[in-house]
Amino acid sequence: MKRVTGIGGIFFKSKDPKKMREWYKEHLGFEVNEYGSVFEWYQGADNTKKGFSQWSPFNEKTKYFQPSEKDFMINYRVQDLEKLVAELKKENVTIVDKIETYEYGKFVHIMDIEGNKIELWEPNDIEYEKLGQSMGSKTTK
Repeated sequence: MKRVTGIGGIFFKSKDPKKMREWYKEHLGFEVNEYGSVFEWYQGADNTKKGFSQWSPFNEKTKYFQPSEKDFMINYRVQDLEKLVAELKKENVTIVDKIETYEYGKFVHIMDIEGNKIELWEPNDIEYEKLGQSMGSKTTK
């Protein structure tokens, strides 16, 4: 069974997320929206399919990374979230919450052995792209 297939996103705490987004836009050329930047790429296994990774600065007071006390969280793309969660439970990995399903994918959070909260995402890239387009967002390519 495939487990992680790539990086789905990088999330980190920031004193001023808006200024941080603008700095990356100005100095590194990121296409930004109210959440950060979406990187568009093509999947190696099938280079006709688009894939996306999210980059997002969060307010430094966010509770979203809890129970981790770290200033970052990484999102990993997975192929079959329900099967993976079943395996992780057998391996005594801490599952923080229940799988949540949205049009653009399924999500769950786990903890690694050093207390880092990890977000697992089984993406629906077609719907994720539609969501970005409906927001008028551009991707960083």
